[in-house]
Amino acid sequence: MGYLLLAAAISAEVAGTTAMKYSDGFSRPVPSLLTVLGYLVSFALLAQTLKTVSVGTAYAIWSGFGTAAIAAIGMVFLGEGMTLAKAAGIALIIVGVVVLSLGGAH
Repeated sequence: MGYLLLAAAISAEVAGTTAMKYSDGFSRPVPSLLTVLGYLVSFALLAQTLKTVSVGTAYAIWSGFGTAAIAAIGMVFLGEGMTLAKAAGIALIIVGVVVLSLGGAH
């Protein structure tokens, strides 16, 4: 159940960050509200996740996959380019999350 909550927390954080892009510096009310709601839901779900998943593992997965997802959304939907450095960074994030998760499983 903890990892299901964590997946929902990641989804809410990604939605909030994506809405932030459209908030135009928090000058547009609807995207601004969606940003705040996304982060509130994300932190609430992350807090529930920490009841059953270690904090290091949960945070590594939450931040790592959130960062990789936002980078992918930027490239696919927002016209941001893919560079070798960006691809390497995403790969390193994923490897880091896996290593931290495996380390936390013992």
